[in-house]
Amino acid sequence: MQNELKKLIANKKARIGVIGLGYVGLPLVIRFLEEGFPVVGFDLDKKKVDCLNKRKSYIQHISFDVFKKYQKKFRATNNMAELSKVDVIIICVPTPLKNKKDPDMQYVKNSVNAIKKTLRKGQLISLESTTYPGTTKELVLPIFQSKKLEIGKDFFLVFSPEREDPGNKKYNTKTIPKVVGGITPNCLQLGVLLYSSIVEKVIPVSSTEVAEMTKLLENIYRAVNIALVNELKIVLDKMDIDVWEVISAAKTKPFGFHAFYPGPGLGGHCIPIDPFYFTWKAKEYGLDTKFIELAGDINTSMPKYVLKKTERALKDENKKLKKSKILILGVAYKSDTDDDRESPAYEVMDLLFKKGAEVSYNDPYVARLKKSRKHDFKLSSKPLTPKLLRTMDAIIIITAHHNYDYRKILKHGKLIIDTRGVYKDINKKVVKA
Repeated sequence: MQNELKKLIANKKARIGVIGLGYVGLPLVIRFLEEGFPVVGFDLDKKKVDCLNKRKSYIQHISFDVFKKYQKKFRATNNMAELSKVDVIIICVPTPLKNKKDPDMQYVKNSVNAIKKTLRKGQLISLESTTYPGTTKELVLPIFQSKKLEIGKDFFLVFSPEREDPGNKKYNTKTIPKVVGGITPNCLQLGVLLYSSIVEKVIPVSSTEVAEMTKLLENIYRAVNIALVNELKIVLDKMDIDVWEVISAAKTKPFGFHAFYPGPGLGGHCIPIDPFYFTWKAKEYGLDTKFIELAGDINTSMPKYVLKKTERALKDENKKLKKSKILILGVAYKSDTDDDRESPAYEVMDLLFKKGAEVSYNDPYVARLKKSRKHDFKLSSKPLTPKLLRTMDAIIIITAHHNYDYRKILKHGKLIIDTRGVYKDINKKVVKA
């Protein structure tokens, strides 16, 4: 089985199946198509499936021209029974948190159980969804083994963490190194062969647990350092020291320092969520990850800090937050993308609504706010006209999109709450938050 699958991958005749056609799955689909592999995309969201089969885009920064170019080699479906027809299955589904910040593995379990129904000899399964160390071996493998197929001989299982960065113009799926860990040496060998066909560099590691933990460390590192500068921002504000100027000066050091920047809170599917997968797993060993949990507390408290700064700034203008007109600029979690997953904008808006403010927003990439587990605001982006800016009591910059005309915003806005350091050298009408 292994040799047959090796030949199929080496000759680019292996049929690739990708479960989850979002910000991680779609770039993978595209890379396999670009390298000549036949691909089937699987997603339970019928709208996504229909869009792909009609070659229509639903993610702003991903070009869908490739689907037109390779249309004979690609199709999308929500029929999971067709998993039996592919040779390689890559799982790219969400791994959110539950209310108490423990892992919500329902999407991974559902995908694995769907694969189990059609699992056959000669298939390679790769889990890419970010998760706690031990998931592949402790959760996924036992489900497959109930089929009485031998791992490393009849079927193969690896973990290779996604490293997508939506909107990054310097690095892409092809150029970002890929970490791979396998359940057995044969699994690892096939995993390395598979990913070597679509990325420039593959880093094999000794186990799936190491691969799983690699992804968590990458995001814990960012979460902790962002929490550090967020805390510094609050303290330095009291000291009347500009945190942005401090960071700019510090990053001139050519060694031993990497610049991180404060903001209104964390967003995206990785940094606000992934560290808690590790803290949850650590509790199984009777250990508390105090450092990581403290960083999480600081980062999740930032929307409240933005609210307090806004409330105080309005008070200085003899206004109350209640019934004040507040415009949120940017709801995507990062600039120049339409990715609003876990965006701090939603939390800031929720706090403003609870205080009785009249809230609206503008985002050139997010036409309507999506319903999430926690929020359903039913708002659409308002055109950013001088009239709109003049009618607002306060404008809060949450996402610093580069196509915003910040001079126009400053000219027509009465009060600007800047959470991103856009107006570094301007104090008139601008409150740093």
